[in-house]
Amino acid sequence: MSKQVLETDVLVIGGGLAGLYAAFSAASYGSKVALVTRTTLKESNSYWAQGGIAAAVDVGDSTVLHADDTLKAGCGLCSPEAVEILVREGRERVIEMAEFGMEFDSDRDGFDLGLEGGHSKRRVLHAGGAATGRKMVEFLISSVKKESGVALFEGTEVEGLISSGDSCFGAWTVGPDREPGAVLARSTILATGGAAALFGRTTNPQAAKGEVIRMAYEAGAEIMDMEFVQFHPTAFYSGSGQCFLISEALRGEGARLVDENGEGFMAGCHRLGDLAPRDAVSKAIHLQMSESGKDFVCLDLADVKPEVIKNRFGDIYRRCLENGVDCISEPIPVAPAAHYTIGGVKSGLGGETSLKGLYCCGETACAGVHGANRLASNSLLECLVFSKRAAHGAAENTAPVTRDLPPRPVLRSGGENAERYPELIRTIVSKADSLLGIVREAGEMKSFIADLETALGEAEDIAGWRGDRIAAMATACLMMARAALLREETRGVHIRRDFPETDPEFCKHSVFGKNSGGLKPRLEEL
Repeated sequence: MSKQVLETDVLVIGGGLAGLYAAFSAASYGSKVALVTRTTLKESNSYWAQGGIAAAVDVGDSTVLHADDTLKAGCGLCSPEAVEILVREGRERVIEMAEFGMEFDSDRDGFDLGLEGGHSKRRVLHAGGAATGRKMVEFLISSVKKESGVALFEGTEVEGLISSGDSCFGAWTVGPDREPGAVLARSTILATGGAAALFGRTTNPQAAKGEVIRMAYEAGAEIMDMEFVQFHPTAFYSGSGQCFLISEALRGEGARLVDENGEGFMAGCHRLGDLAPRDAVSKAIHLQMSESGKDFVCLDLADVKPEVIKNRFGDIYRRCLENGVDCISEPIPVAPAAHYTIGGVKSGLGGETSLKGLYCCGETACAGVHGANRLASNSLLECLVFSKRAAHGAAENTAPVTRDLPPRPVLRSGGENAERYPELIRTIVSKADSLLGIVREAGEMKSFIADLETALGEAEDIAGWRGDRIAAMATACLMMARAALLREETRGVHIRRDFPETDPEFCKHSVFGKNSGGLKPRLEEL
């Protein structure tokens, strides 16, 4: 896509599970679809997802129980209607995918179901052991490529959304050859993932820095619940900074978190012990690390059968070996890492946003499914359910494709201060780790906010895309920090050292809208 204007019915931005399924679904509804992704179709949070996909497919389970577990994990901020849709339609989507040919792991009784933190039943399906995300993405890539109505554009960046008034008409693009272009569409679906790579220690690919959050906000969309960032409790720890996910499905098979003396500590922290929800486990590990003065705890796999480790968790076993740890005979050093952005572009049950013609799904969206803490393995399920719903709404949109293209926004023309770019990136991600991590406090967040405001100012003096990227990162982090500062309580993944209790007065959503002015959040009733 070079110096051209492409017209289509539906533009999908993002090539992970949500984007692929949205494109596939929109095409199945008869729409002409263009899917653009900055990287390749195999570089996304979905592709890296290990844990699995939760669905109440077992005869001893039910969507009612799945919904109850989801609501409990969400700590009062879930939308019950959104959760009911997630578990009911999620079950349908998973069965549908299996019927289409997606091969989930099975045993002689049917699906081989795992148990993860916060779930009351075994309901987590896997594919290729701990390669569920990769297998599902590869399956959908193959499916999408067979759809004649979908045009794929890899290596294509989006510089901004094309909007006027309260409507969105597509996006400004830059192709692999760095030539500018545009896609005009009746409907645009955002599916670019989250912003957990704004933190230094993260399980996400480096592209997940929340740039689309700023694009959507600047176009007029509302942004919700950005203070809620989920830290996965168990990411591999090494002094070199090597970080990859250690699936909590291992704890479902008997692995235990232990301290430096090999003693378990989760039983005294939560009634569910090692299978507590992620917020509780991350908090307990953080406390344990603070008390011991060490940067990690250990995951002991002594009670997990070696054949289970090698067969079901083969990828984890191999990666640990590559990093000098034989997890069959020795514990794995682990520590929490930023993993999932619960907040995002505020959306309805059909993926609709406050801008006509703009939809969103997956981790980019915030529809109230996860509340203040996401239940393990509900993210891939959310991708399937709400991308199909967003695709339906987008395909049904009959607004004409505008041909009155506004002037293309000009990239920053500040001074040639490009040498500050890498330093500002390092500053933002390192201070996000230290000042906006698992446990937060007002003074630290105010310090971070001041640093981010300085970074926004410096971005004006950095020309081109580098200045825009710094501004986007600083904007997303400011939303996180200001919403976290406003929420004077502890709820789910948002833990305040200075406000350790949950306050019913804050059982509300934080929302940013351009009409609020100055990147200031407001609290909104559920």
